[in-house]
Amino acid sequence: MIPDVYVDFTLDLQDPEFVDLNASGNSDTINARTNNWGRGAAGYGGNGIIVTRGFIDYEFFAYDRTCPHDFALNDLSVKVSIDKENFMRAICPVCSTTYELTLYGTPVTGVGQYQLKNYKTSFDGRWVRVWNNY
Repeated sequence: MIPDVYVDFTLDLQDPEFVDLNASGNSDTINARTNNWGRGAAGYGGNGIIVTRGFIDYEFFAYDRTCPHDFALNDLSVKVSIDKENFMRAICPVCSTTYELTLYGTPVTGVGQYQLKNYKTSFDGRWVRVWNNY
């Protein structure tokens, strides 16, 4: 599985950069350069993190962008990307596995058998915090 790295940042949904996360089913990518957050938002290998808003008002999901299939099989740090046609899915450019972002990063097509690495989230109506216990 993807090794643990320190993750801890907070998104302000009133910030124009994250306005898309005000709508259910939308996703956004975060990385070390986002708001100069540094390593707390970098994810494994600096690949970044995907944050997705679910369909329940206070439901958010956060995932490491590192493909678990390519990492487990070949020790590769391959970055998945949000599907441009379906913002609730992420696709690996190497193994072509598609991950469902509103179902805990579960693979739905392709050869992958492992979920995307999940991070904890909380939401208070304005601020989305993403973290782990590393």
